Amino acid sequence: MNLTELGYVAGWRIVRALPRPLVAAALQAGADRAHRRGGGGTERLRANLRRVVGPELPEAELDDLVRRGLRSYARYWMEAFRLPALSRSQILSGFRLDGAELLAADVAAGRGAVVALPHAGNWDAAGAWVAATGWPIATVMERLKPEAVYERFMAFRKGLGMEILPTHGGPRPAFDVLLDRVRAGAVVPLLADRDLSARGVEVDFFGGKTRMPAGPALLALHTGAPLYVASMWYEPDAACASLAGPLPVPGPEAGPLDQRVRSVTQLIADRLAAGIARHPEDWHMLQRMWLDQRGSGGGTALPSSSAGRS
Repeated sequence: MNLTELGYVAGWRIVRALPRPLVAAALQAGADRAHRRGGGGTERLRANLRRVVGPELPEAELDDLVRRGLRSYARYWMEAFRLPALSRSQILSGFRLDGAELLAADVAAGRGAVVALPHAGNWDAAGAWVAATGWPIATVMERLKPEAVYERFMAFRKGLGMEILPTHGGPRPAFDVLLDRVRAGAVVPLLADRDLSARGVEVDFFGGKTRMPAGPALLALHTGAPLYVASMWYEPDAACASLAGPLPVPGPEAGPLDQRVRSVTQLIADRLAAGIARHPEDWHMLQRMWLDQRGSGGGTALPSSSAGRS
């Protein structure tokens, strides 16, 4: 077991065993130290949040926003590590979704739903809540290194009731499986604010150019399933989300598939931006985001779900 895997194992075991207030205080202190120290991830978060809030926000207020952002990021890890120890009722009470009736109707009708998510709030809590509600849920996860860490995160999310597909290396292409799951009536959430393939769709986002994955748009276009965009944030007592949509998805008469994918992905980008602007402190983007940014900017990559590609 290497040090990275050991750190995750310790997190799952120790964070679950200790009282929540003690863990919260320790992780908040760690976030504040990271804020004071700076470093690649903190500075990348600062640069990303400056794009969100614009040049008018005074530097002192941006600095406070970065500090709150790092605390929110630490809260994500604490709550993710504690999720496997929660009862079904605790999972259901620890997450609130505005628009849950939309997904309930989609699942009941057997048409499924595609939900584009930002790296914000707690998407693991969201997935656990969907599963605890009794709805089928399937998503994909990027392959982490080392492989042992990837396997542990796969087991973690499967243990919460989610079907997790590898982005590559599975018995079938992940996108093909997701098509089947949507058509069978499942909820398919996909993190959609950052492209991991360098082959994503170029969009306008907070006044700059970036790439976002085509998977959410492609799934909706191929299946006709409703497509939503989630805004995700924290309240003191719960992780929260709200749904925008269903978004208008153009039919074949609107033009070639690639053109329709671009237009739908831009709609997703616009809705993601609106949600992030409402809760910028809960957007956990410590990596390079815009095409004009230089270098990777460091930061700890979250073990995320990424969108399938055709």
